[in-house]
Amino acid sequence: MDSQIRERLHRTRRVTTPWSDDKTRGIGGARLDALLERWADGYDWAVHERRIGALPWVTVPAGGTDLRVIHQRSADPGAPVVVLLHGWPDSVLRFERVLPLLTDLHVVVPALPGFPFAAPLTEPGMSANRIAGILADALAELGYARYTLSGGDVGGTVAEILAAEHPDRVAALHLTNTAPLHALTADPAKLAPDAADHLRRSAQWFRIEGGYIAEQSTRPNTLAVALGDSPAGLAAWIVEKLESWSDEAAFTPDELLTWVTAYWVTGTIGTSFATYAEPATLPDRIDTPTVLSVFPRDTKPEPRSYAEVFLDIRAYVEHPAGGHFAAWEQPAAYVGDVRRAVTLGCSA
Repeated sequence: MDSQIRERLHRTRRVTTPWSDDKTRGIGGARLDALLERWADGYDWAVHERRIGALPWVTVPAGGTDLRVIHQRSADPGAPVVVLLHGWPDSVLRFERVLPLLTDLHVVVPALPGFPFAAPLTEPGMSANRIAGILADALAELGYARYTLSGGDVGGTVAEILAAEHPDRVAALHLTNTAPLHALTADPAKLAPDAADHLRRSAQWFRIEGGYIAEQSTRPNTLAVALGDSPAGLAAWIVEKLESWSDEAAFTPDELLTWVTAYWVTGTIGTSFATYAEPATLPDRIDTPTVLSVFPRDTKPEPRSYAEVFLDIRAYVEHPAGGHFAAWEQPAAYVGDVRRAVTLGCSA
């Protein structure tokens, strides 16, 4: 890591509040201080950069732009194809631990436009719908006519849109949540009791935890300056989410710093807000065969009755551990559900 970032970290202006040790008010001061000290003195980005760079990256022209993807080919040319779609505030690094478990499949892991390791995003309009179109073009360019999509968060929304727009190409879906857009059209009076209760719990979650969504979707320029210019601010913003949305001790300090540094060195925190700031559309229901994985530490785990309103749920799998970054936290469990979806797609 270059001397400039180390110097900036050493000059961090510590900010104290009356709630510095209250985790319900954001990242704790002592926790952040420890991470910043490690980032400045001891953390070696070069080691992680080499590992990430050694992944099988390719650049695919698609949708008037370039899409950078990790393309892990199976030795079997006829193997099924799986596309793994990350969310925010992470990157393709979400799937590092599942790649070695999927060597018998063709695996494509796109760096979603605007996120770390993607081609530079220089224009507005990069909604989830546009990303889905770019991804469809890229997969066709790679020679894949049919595939299973797997993901959550932003990636899950992109997967649902792509399945809706290209039902002939998407054999099956594997999701860790339904697209948040569905909540905008759901009528509580027409839902099963536990599904209506899920909507109420989700609304409460947004009131308590959703401030970041409001800022990223309405004032991305302002926030991008604060986080793009301050490594301490960037770490606080991202690490709070990584830790609070996952199982305890899901990340070592260096793993946290690697996910944060990916945003810093690529300068993508501002462009990663695009799918929050740009409106997206999704049909009320998608009939692609779907496996829904539910992990208890995720932000808003959904009951089956709610998901079935919008998706063709063929398997609803509740796991005893794991959270929002389940592919990283529980790779074997995640891969098991991916394979369930692949089997569905092959039999469809």
